[in-house]
Amino acid sequence: MTPPSPATSAPTPTLLWIDASAGIAGDMLLGALVDAGAALDDLQSAVDAVIPGSVRLAAHGVTRAGLRATKVEVEVLVDDPPHRTWTTIRDLLVAADLAEPVRARALAAFARLAEAEGRVHGIPPEDVHFHEVGALDAIADVVGSCAGVEALGVTDAVVSPIALGSGTVTAHHGVLPVPAPAALELSRGWDVLAGGRGELATPTGLALATSLAGACGPLPALRPDRTGIGAGTRDTPGRANVVRVVLGTPTRGTTDAPVVVPADAGPGGTPERAVVLETNVDDLDPRVWPDVLERLLAAGAWDAWLTPIVMKKGRPAHTLHVLCGPEQATALGAVVLAHTSTLGLRVTSVVRDVLDRAWVAVEVDGGTVRVKVGHRAGRVVQATPEFGDVAALAADRGVPVRQVLAQAQAAATAAGVVQGAPWDPVDGGPAPA
Repeated sequence: MTPPSPATSAPTPTLLWIDASAGIAGDMLLGALVDAGAALDDLQSAVDAVIPGSVRLAAHGVTRAGLRATKVEVEVLVDDPPHRTWTTIRDLLVAADLAEPVRARALAAFARLAEAEGRVHGIPPEDVHFHEVGALDAIADVVGSCAGVEALGVTDAVVSPIALGSGTVTAHHGVLPVPAPAALELSRGWDVLAGGRGELATPTGLALATSLAGACGPLPALRPDRTGIGAGTRDTPGRANVVRVVLGTPTRGTTDAPVVVPADAGPGGTPERAVVLETNVDDLDPRVWPDVLERLLAAGAWDAWLTPIVMKKGRPAHTLHVLCGPEQATALGAVVLAHTSTLGLRVTSVVRDVLDRAWVAVEVDGGTVRVKVGHRAGRVVQATPEFGDVAALAADRGVPVRQVLAQAQAAATAAGVVQGAPWDPVDGGPAPA
C-alpha cells in the first residue's frame, strides 16, 4: 500500500480591515487594494467584462498630507456615456463573465446603493438612475474593488467607524447637507463620526464598505500580512485623505461577540456564528434551481439546498436554504434576488458546530481518492471517501461505483484513517496509536 499523501488543510482565512476613519470613496478603496497587491490588470479585466471599452484604470503614487499612497484614476473612453438604471446595471453584472464571488459582491453593493437612493428620492430602487460618467465611475469602483478583494483572497472583512464629514456639498440635485441623505441611509446600523469638514464618505464608498464588511470596529486581532493606502482626490493639509487596508490571518480573539457553544460540542469543538437565508418560491421554472445552487456555492455559501413544500391554494413550491457566514449574507442574498423570482428573504442567526477537517489521499486501483477526515481532540470522528473522486475513478476504470467506494474505504482503514483512530492535528495525519 502506498503511504497516503500529506493531508490538505482548508485554505487559511484572510481578514480585511478597512480603515475609513478619514472617510471612504470607491476610488480610495480601489487604490488601497491595488497598493496592497491586487493586480491592476486583473481589476481592469473584471471592469471590461461589465462595460467593455468604456473606462481605463490607471494607478500612480501620490502623497496626502505627507503620507505616501496609491491613486487610481478612472479614465472614461466613450464620448457620450448613457444613463443607466439599477435594473440595467444588474443585468450587466448578471450577464458579465465574472468570477461568482466578484459578481455577488458587486450585486450586493449596487443593491444597497440603489435602495438608499430610492428611499431618499421616493422611487423604487429599480428606477434609480446613475447619470452618465457617474455610472461608469461607480461600475469601475464597485467591480474593481470587488475583484481586488477576491484577488487578495479575502474571506472576511471589518470596517472601522466611518468618517462622514460635515458642512455642505453640491450634488446633481443641488446643494445638500453633509452627511448627504444617501450617505445617512447607507450608514444606518454602522458606527460613524463626522471626522472633518466636507463630504468624506461618498455613497459608493459607503455601499462598498457596508456590503463587503460583516462587522464594524477597530483593528481586529490578526497577524498582518499586507497593507495598502489608497488616496482620494483632494490633498487636505493636516489630514491625510486616504483609506487604509490591513490584510492578515485572524488570531484567537478576533471578535468579542459571545458565541453560544452547543452542549454536545465536546473538547476541541469549534462553534461558529452562521446565518441561514431562506425564501419560499412557487413560480420559478424548476430547471433553473441547479444553476441557482451552483452559483450560491461558487459565491462562497457553505451549503445550499432545497426543500419541497406546499404553499397557499395548494401550490407546489420550494424553500431555498443558504448557510453562510454573517459577513456573506448580503452578497449571497443579492445572488438569490438576482437569480430567482423571490421578492425577499428571511435571515436567521444560528451557531454551527463543526469538526476540524483535513484531506488524506489514498491509492485505489492505480488511481487516487481523497478521504475527507473530520477530527476532534486527537481522534478521527469521520472518514469519508470523496464521492466525486470515487465516481470519476469508477468511470475511468469501467467498474461499478460501489466497488471503488469499498476499495477506497478499505484503503483508508489500512492507512489508519478510520473512526476512532488517533489523529495528529499538528502534522495533519494519522498518529501512532
